[in-house]
Amino acid sequence: MFEDGWGLSLIVFLPVVGAGAVLLIPRAQEQAQKLTALLFAGASFALSVFLAIGFDYGVAGFQANTAADTTWIGAINSHYHIGVDGISLPLLVLSTLMTLLSIVYSWNHWPEPENPKAFLVLILVLATGMAGTFVALDLILFFVFFEVVLLPMYFMIGIWGDKNKVKLPVVERVVEMRIYASLKFFLFTLFGSAFMLLGFLALYFRSGDGAAQRTFDIVELSMRSDLFTGVFAFWVFAALFLGFAVKVPMFPFHTWLPDAHTAAPTVGSVLLAAILLKLGTYGFVRIALPILPNEAEEWAWFIGVLAVIGIIYASLACLAQTDMKRLIAFSSVGHMGFVMLGIATLTDIGINAAIIGMVAHGAITGMLFFVVGSMSHRYHTRDMARLGGNQKLMPIMGGIFGFVAMASLGLPGLAGFWGEFMALLASWQPAAALSTDLFRTLMVIGAVGTVLTAGYMLWMLQRVNFGEPPEEWSSHELHDVDKWEMAAWVPLLAGILVLGVFPRLVFGATNDAVIEMIEAGWRFVGG
Repeated sequence: MFEDGWGLSLIVFLPVVGAGAVLLIPRAQEQAQKLTALLFAGASFALSVFLAIGFDYGVAGFQANTAADTTWIGAINSHYHIGVDGISLPLLVLSTLMTLLSIVYSWNHWPEPENPKAFLVLILVLATGMAGTFVALDLILFFVFFEVVLLPMYFMIGIWGDKNKVKLPVVERVVEMRIYASLKFFLFTLFGSAFMLLGFLALYFRSGDGAAQRTFDIVELSMRSDLFTGVFAFWVFAALFLGFAVKVPMFPFHTWLPDAHTAAPTVGSVLLAAILLKLGTYGFVRIALPILPNEAEEWAWFIGVLAVIGIIYASLACLAQTDMKRLIAFSSVGHMGFVMLGIATLTDIGINAAIIGMVAHGAITGMLFFVVGSMSHRYHTRDMARLGGNQKLMPIMGGIFGFVAMASLGLPGLAGFWGEFMALLASWQPAAALSTDLFRTLMVIGAVGTVLTAGYMLWMLQRVNFGEPPEEWSSHELHDVDKWEMAAWVPLLAGILVLGVFPRLVFGATNDAVIEMIEAGWRFVGG
């Protein structure tokens, strides 16, 4: 089933077919809408699991791929070329899992205004964009999937987001937070995507002498990397850097993220943190580095420096927050800084660290947003100054919150440890072409960031979970975790623990693919 790419196509497109099916169901039939969405999301996840089980982990190349010459837009020599390797497989499975769990969680937790039909359609369209980005092997196809996620998230934030008022900078107008955050998210992402598209077009026109020789194929372009050199390569890498860095987001392009997370409904924040941020880091690994290896060497120091600035800046920003959701949003900037530091080392250890860091961050921070969303639903506030004693009021939720916070700060034995530890380890001995002294300095500064991460996570736990409940909550009947929350959370909690103890579940897939990419496509040798 997966040999000719049809199975992979089903994984990608079943959710959007499900969105169409949900649209056909009358609005009054809410239960049918939920079941239909669950069915299609569950089928996509099940197929991704079957793909992972049948995946040949001894092969470094692409599997379950369509033929590279399957014409899609013949006029520009663009093809429907998809495939999965050890780098994209963990992220593909994560994206289908998070989609399924988001629907399960939403079953009894609809944001205001309640419109399950529209909300489910947006989740399913988002799922196709996320999965498609991880399997696309044609630049135009990649760009289309990359952009498909933009509109669903824009509407999720703009319609179901935070209705509190905020004063706009410069123009000094007062608008609802959801309007401001959704517009900021849209404009930042669109800005980065415009430059990314220009970079793709430049690669296409330089890839061959005539229309017949030019290509958007990612695999073919990586084999023609010797064509992309000099000033041309510098500006193309700069364009791709802007496109991907905004999506990550890297410092100083991060400012849209805390606002988007703070304003988004719970499921929107979960999908944004768990998957959408990974589209940028994945773009660096899949496109920018193998196609432009010389420029990767030239830009590595700059990417590493920005990554470490992001780690320290985000940690200090977290210590200044009073809103739990905003604190977790800023923490994502720091965690993605470790991912980018691993990529910047240009080594097999660093890139493996980046991939497991993406997967771990997706599970851990997605889980944090789930828990904070449920706590906010009960307390009707996220202000840590008003909270306290949560462990006494809701012991199961408090225990889960503590467990996930420990995973987020990188406690050994849990999933968050491996990405941070190995990114720092890779910085001790970066690729031969890079400055060892610089990266060892970055390693030390990054290690300070891990201490600060522990500081703000423990500070949040102390303020929310510990102590006696304030007067305003002690008289309230606060129900603990319900069955829908538990059904959505148990797979993530188990994954965080299992991945922390058996990181080979990811490394077994990624390692050979990463080494193959370094040896076959890059002009440097890792480690």
